This record gives sequence, structure tokens and C-alpha cells, in this order.
Amino acid sequence: MKTKIALIDSVAARGGSHHFYLFGQSTGLINNGVEVNLYTNDITKDPNIKNLKIYHYYKGIFGRRFNFIAGLLYCIGSVRSIFHAKLIGSTICHYHLFHINILVLFDLLLTKVLRMKVVYTIHDVISNLQKNQSNRLLAKFVLKLADKLITHNQFSQKQMEEMFNFKKQEIAIIPHGNYIPFINIQNNIQDSRDLLNIPREKKVILFFGMIKRIKGLEILLSSLSIIKEKIPDILLVIAGKAWEDDFSVYQKIIDKYNLQEYCIIRNHYILSEHVDHYFSSTNLVVLPYKRISQSGVLMMAASYKKAVLCSNLTPFMEVMTDNQTAFFFESERPKSLANKVIQIFGTNNLLDQVAEAGFSLINESYNWDVIGKRLQKEYNFLS
Repeated sequence: MKTKIALIDSVAARGGSHHFYLFGQSTGLINNGVEVNLYTNDITKDPNIKNLKIYHYYKGIFGRRFNFIAGLLYCIGSVRSIFHAKLIGSTICHYHLFHINILVLFDLLLTKVLRMKVVYTIHDVISNLQKNQSNRLLAKFVLKLADKLITHNQFSQKQMEEMFNFKKQEIAIIPHGNYIPFINIQNNIQDSRDLLNIPREKKVILFFGMIKRIKGLEILLSSLSIIKEKIPDILLVIAGKAWEDDFSVYQKIIDKYNLQEYCIIRNHYILSEHVDHYFSSTNLVVLPYKRISQSGVLMMAASYKKAVLCSNLTPFMEVMTDNQTAFFFESERPKSLANKVIQIFGTNNLLDQVAEAGFSLINESYNWDVIGKRLQKEYNFLS
């Protein structure tokens, strides 16, 4: 008899590329004999994955003027989703956690009352708790009641052990999968640059995604003041919306070092139909992050066969190897970043070699069928 699971996620397409994660996870599970029902919001389109049933029960929860109304609509969506999952015979409800609040507790208790198992994949809970210590007791209560916890790497597993006194064997490590099944690689770089009004002749480095303080854009901008002296045709494309600060924090650095002609700034949400072209247009993707638990942008860049330069944070180094499948610089050191960029562009064929190796790695070791098999085993342990 097939394991039947409910994948319940109200974020999906509202969270950047998170819906691709859900679709990949669903595909991998289905290919490993698991019956998957996905419950999500009404702005996430049906991906038409064979044997995947999708229910848009979280309706109208985004863009509400009053949090109370959004919370009420969320609860209605959860009640419909969890009860429906129970009625059709699901034994496990799998949730993705980016934070822990009273709504997460509501889902947990209702799932438990209906005698289904709870599985959590932990995304960025630790970072959010570090900003809001008052949630620690609630988080500990929620996580201790779960039947299975999953993190993406050893770094996050260790954080969970230290913060909540979990034993290592209580937390499974199942990595973030690639985006290869869901993207369209644009092979004509020049056409993509023309579409996005990016000069054809430049050496382009890309900072992609929501701009948060922990992502270290200021470090990349400071390094650009050094890079431009050695590589005068360098161009930094910043594609993503500022989240915690307005962009003036970064504009001051641009003005200070006279970087205007070396930057193209697209400080807004990037339309999905343009994402392919931003990655096609670039020579190198840079992730100057100061703190991270795992990175979808890393997987996305490698999926597009683009070389990636990352800060030498443990979560990145668990996935990639310096000068083989990616490049690394010393975290929060603009000079180190600059020297690495200069070295990369100064070495013939290095970018292409590393890009190909990175793509091969994630295609083989981080494909969704491999991940689905590991998830299926974890579900079996709960039976």
C-alpha cells in the first residue's frame, strides 16, 4: 500500500522560487511510489505534474490590510486542507518552516488531533529566532511535538542540536534539490542581454534575489571599487527587491566609490519570465552572504550552468568545492572577494569549467528523485 502524504504549504509561489521546491519534492516522491496531495494558495498555478493533486485552499491570504483577516483566512485554509487530507486517508502532513508563530502551532495541534504525523522541513527558523528570542519557547514546543525534523545540511542540524538540545539522530539531513526540471536555459547570451538592456560587451556579475542585510550586498559593492581598476569592462547587475532596508543604504556606497557606470540596478520583484534571461546574461553569479542556512540561489545558478562565487560559509562549502564546482572568498572581506573575481576573469576557460562541473554535481547528487527516495525512507520510519 502506497504511503499517502499531504504537502501543506501556504507560501509556494508567493515565496520567490519556493513553489519550484514544492514541485520538485512532489515529483521526487511520486517517482518513488508516494501519493502526494499538495495544499497551497490560490496564486500558485497547477504545475500539471502527473499523479500530483493540488488543492488551492488558502485563498486571499496575501495583501490584506489587516493581519487579523489574513490570519482568519489562513486558519480557514488550514482547516480545509488538514481535514481533507485526513478524509482522503493521508497519514503524514509535511510542512515547510521559515518561522514559527501561533499559526504554525494551530496547524500542528489540528494535525495531531486528527491523528496524522507531522514532518517539518526547517528552512530559516534559526535565523528568525536569533532576531526574535521571545519565540524560542514556542519554537521548542512546536519542534519537540513534531514526528520528524528535516534540515538541509550538517550546519543546520548542528544549530538545532545546540539551540534545542536535539540528538543528531532526531534530525534528518535531506538537501535542497536543483531547479533543472523547472527552468529554460537560454543559450543565446546576447539575445538575453538585449532583452534586459544589458550591454553585450561587458563582463557581467550578477547579484540575484531579495536584498536582505545578511546577504552582504554592501560587501560586493565595496569590492567592485577594487575590481573596476583591474577589469574596467566589469558590470554588476543587481536584480531583486530590497526587503529590510530601502536601497539608499547601498546607493550611498555606489555614490562613494563612483560606481554608477559599473552597476545596473533592478530594485524590484523580478518577473518569472525574465529570470531565465538574467542568468543567461551573466558570466558569474556572486553570493556575498554573511549568514545563511541554505541557499536556493546557489542551486538555481548552478542549474543554469553558471559559475558561482560564494562567501566561505559552512553551508555553501558543504555543497561545493573551491575552484572545482564553485569559487569561494573570505566572508565579509571585500578585498578577498575582489581578488577572487580578478583571478577568475584572468584565467582562461576557468569560468566554463567550473560552471560545467557545478551543473554536473547538482544534476547527479541533488536531483529530486534522489531526494524523494531519502524522504520516502523517512516517511517509512514513521509508519
